[in-house]
Amino acid sequence: MAIKDPASRGVSRQVLADHVYEALLIALMDGRLEAGTPVSIDGMARELDVSPTPVREALARLEATGMVRRTALRGYRVAPLFTADELADLMDARLVIEPANAFMACSHADAELTAQLAQAIDDLKAAPRGPSFSEFRAYWEADERFHRLIAESADNQFLLSAYNALGGQVQRFRFFGGLGVTDADFAIAEHTEILQAFEAGDPELARQKMIAHIEGVKQRSQHDSEVHDSEVRS
Repeated sequence: MAIKDPASRGVSRQVLADHVYEALLIALMDGRLEAGTPVSIDGMARELDVSPTPVREALARLEATGMVRRTALRGYRVAPLFTADELADLMDARLVIEPANAFMACSHADAELTAQLAQAIDDLKAAPRGPSFSEFRAYWEADERFHRLIAESADNQFLLSAYNALGGQVQRFRFFGGLGVTDADFAIAEHTEILQAFEAGDPELARQKMIAHIEGVKQRSQHDSEVHDSEVRS
C-alpha cells in the first residue's frame, strides 16, 4: 500500500497527509493494525514509501479520535477496542453534546443545511452495509457527515471540540465492524425525523429527536454487544 512522496508527483503536503491518514484508518478499521500493537512512525513511513512527517500528522489526527494512543518516550499504540461499558459511556457523552448541537444548529438553519442533511440521508439509504470496512465505509461516512454537519452548524467552537474529541461514530463502527451495519433502517428513520424538525424550524423538536436517536443507538449498541460477545464465546 505504498504512497509516493509528493516530490515526484506534485502532490501537496496536505493531500499526502490525507492519503496516509486514509491508509492508516483502513488498516485500523479492518483490524490489520491490531489493538495494543505499537505503530512505528519510521516503519510505517517505509511501508507507505513516504517521509515520517505525514505519518506523524496522520497519527496525531487518529489520536484525536481515540483510535491510537501516544505514550511519552514509547510512541504510538493501537487503542484497545471499547468495552460495552465504555461504549455506553460514549453514548451518554453524545447525549450531552449532540442534542445541544441540534438545538443551536436548527435555530439558524437555512435551505443549504437542510439540503445537505437530506443528501446525507439519501447516501445512507444507498450505501452498502456489509461486515468489512470497505463494505460499510460509505454508510459510516454518510452517518458521520450527518452528525458533523449539525455539530459544525451549531456555531460553537467548544461544543465542536467536544464532539470531535469523542470520535463517536468511528469508535462505534470499529467495535462492531465484524457485524456490519445492523440498525440502518432505524437510524435512517431517526435521521429523517431530525431533518423534519430542521425543515420545520423547530429547535426544541430537533433537540428531542436527537435525544431519541442517540438513545436508540445506545440501546441497539448494547444489543449488538451481547451478540458480539456471544459470537466470541462460541
